[in-house]
Parts: sequence; C-alpha cells; structure tokens
Amino acid sequence: MYSLFEEQITQNIVGSDAHLGAYENSFSEAASYFPEVSLLDRGVDAYLDQLQQVKGAVDIPVVASLNGNREGEWVSYASLIEGAGADALELNLYCLATDFNVSASDMEDRYLRIVQSIRERISIPLSVKLSPSFTALPHFAKRLSEAGVDGLVLFNRFYQPDFDVDELEVVPRLKYSYSQELLLRLRWLALLSSRIDCQLAASGGAHTGIDVVKALMAGADVIQLVSTLLINGPIRAEEILAELTEWMEEKEYGSLEMLRGCMNYDSCPDPEALERANYMRILKSWRPH
Repeated sequence: MYSLFEEQITQNIVGSDAHLGAYENSFSEAASYFPEVSLLDRGVDAYLDQLQQVKGAVDIPVVASLNGNREGEWVSYASLIEGAGADALELNLYCLATDFNVSASDMEDRYLRIVQSIRERISIPLSVKLSPSFTALPHFAKRLSEAGVDGLVLFNRFYQPDFDVDELEVVPRLKYSYSQELLLRLRWLALLSSRIDCQLAASGGAHTGIDVVKALMAGADVIQLVSTLLINGPIRAEEILAELTEWMEEKEYGSLEMLRGCMNYDSCPDPEALERANYMRILKSWRPH
C-alpha cells in the first residue's frame, strides 16, 4: 500500500493521544474513536480503515508502509497497522541530508534506533526501504539485518523539484521511472545478495519481463512494480509474468531459483576490483559517432 507518513501520524497524535493507549490493540474499536484529521488528507484513521478493507477484499498478502526518518512517538503506530491486518510492514527511510551538523554515522545510528523501536513493537515481517546515498551501504545493510530486519528494498526515488523561472517558485514534478534506473539497483542487488541475512526487493525501473529477469539474476527475491502499472494498468503485471515465463522456457530455466543470483558477486573474490575494472572498460568503450 501507499505510505502513511510520520507527519500525518504526528498531526494525529495531537488530537488522539488520550485515546491511543486504550485502544491500540483493538483496531475495530479504536478507529471510531480517532478524531478527524483536517490538516492532512488521508489521515491515520483513514489509512487503517482502508488497510482493513483491502485485507478483507483480497487473498494475497497486504504490505503496509510507514514513511519517516525522525525518532518519536509515531513509530508506536506500527502496532496499529499490524492490528489492522497487515501481513508485513515496509519502513521507508526517505530523507535528504541537508543539515551540515549531522554526519553520515549520526543518520545511520538514528535510523537504526527507529528500526529497532518498530521491530520491538510488531511480530510481522519488517522490511526497510533505503536510498542509494549511504556512504557505506553494505555495512549499513548488515547492521539492519543484524537488527532483525527481514528484507531490504532497493531503492526509494528522490523526486527532484523544478524551478518556475517566471514565477520564481519551486515546482514539484512527479515523473515515472524508466528501465535505465534499474541499473543502479542491479549493482547493489548483485553486491548484497547471498551476503546478508535478509531478503532483497528491487524497486524502481522494472517495466518489462527482461527487467525482471535482470533483477532476479542480480539476486532479488522480489520485484516491485509501480510506474508500469500506473502507465499501463494492472493487466501489465500479468503481461510481465508471461514475458518472464516465456523467456525462462526459451532459455531452459526450470525454476526461479536457477535464475536468482546467477549474476551476483558471490563468486567474485574482490568485488571492488571488479568494479574498478568495469569502470575502466566502460570509459574505454566510447567511440566517436
């Protein structure tokens, strides 16, 4: 599902703090006691209500999403999400570092405390959606795995605002992903798969059956589809599955397990040296048109 944001929860806490403790373990009763949230659309109560309705309408696992990056009481709402019927929870640590006084290690430590706090509150599987901007991503991924995270999602997408030069305004623009964005995911999936004790999901850039093949070869356990479904509708998921099946049959792959991870770094004794070699090969591959 779409994300419930820390800011929405914080706003909700202002009006519902007196009710939360008494009803947090019983969603069906708690929902009717939440005050209306007028400052933010789709508040906490609406999110929990929709989660419960979706859970009752489908026969597949439903993964809820929390989006936040600061420590605080908002993390306690993870237990409400579990109580509403979520089969798993994705924590999206979406943040653009802008504070000159906060170091990379400070941010990692803060995120880890948030993850640990949520992990203590819920028993359902917990995944963490990361950005690719961490200074030492493998080390941080290992710390998250050791903290009890069940999966990592690579990666969230930073939406870049544009400038309106006539009105002198910052203009938010939502753009779909494209297949070229998958390349960044392939590198880190290949590096992390089979080397940390949690599952991996590719998020961003998967639009075709071949994109899915590449992500699986890199070691992904899961491939998330969003942009291609928004562009083409839900039927695109069925089409991509058919493309994947056709390719596997043509190449005589008998199972996903035969395909998964066959192009990762597990057999390479020195991934850093390989990356340097590929870097030089790519630079030397340029030819004038």
